[in-house]
Amino acid sequence: MERIALFPGTFDPVTLGHLDIIHRALPLFDRLFIGIGTNISKVPMFSNEQRLEWFNEIFRDEPRIETVVYDGLTVECCRRVGASYIVRGIRYVNDFEYEKAIADMNRSLEGHIETVFLTCLPEFTSVASTLVRDVLRNGGDVAKFLPPAVVKSLAAAKAAEPTEAAAPKK
Repeated sequence: MERIALFPGTFDPVTLGHLDIIHRALPLFDRLFIGIGTNISKVPMFSNEQRLEWFNEIFRDEPRIETVVYDGLTVECCRRVGASYIVRGIRYVNDFEYEKAIADMNRSLEGHIETVFLTCLPEFTSVASTLVRDVLRNGGDVAKFLPPAVVKSLAAAKAAEPTEAAAPKK
C-alpha cells in the first residue's frame, strides 16, 4: 500500500522552515501532498496562486510532491488525495499542545488518518510565516528565511512597483 501524506498549512509565505519539514518528511512517504489551506480567520498576504506557484517552482524536479489548494476540513483534503497521514512541524512545546489537539480532532473525524509530528531543526525555530510577514510589511530583509524562488519572486514584485517619483501626483 502506498504511503501518502498531506502537509497542510497556509504557507503565507513559504519559508525555509516549511522546506525543512518537507525534505525530512519525504523519505518517510511514497507521495507527499502540500495542502495550501484556506483559513477563514486569516487574510493572506499572498494569493493561493502565488503560493502554489512557489511550491511548483521549488519542487519542479520532485515527482513525489504535489501541491493542492483546499478549504474546509483537512481530513476532507486527505480523503480527496488519498492520504492516510498528516505531517505537522513542531517548533516549541506550545506548538505541540496546539497540534495535538488538532490531531485528536482529526482522528475523531477520521480514525484511520494518523498525524506525524516532526520537530524543526534549531536554526528554523524562530522562522514563522507570521513573523516573516511582519518584517516584510515593515520593509525588512527576509531573504535568509525564505527559499530562493520566493526571494526572487518578491524582488520581482518589488521592482514592478511604481516608485514614489514615478507615482502620479494627487
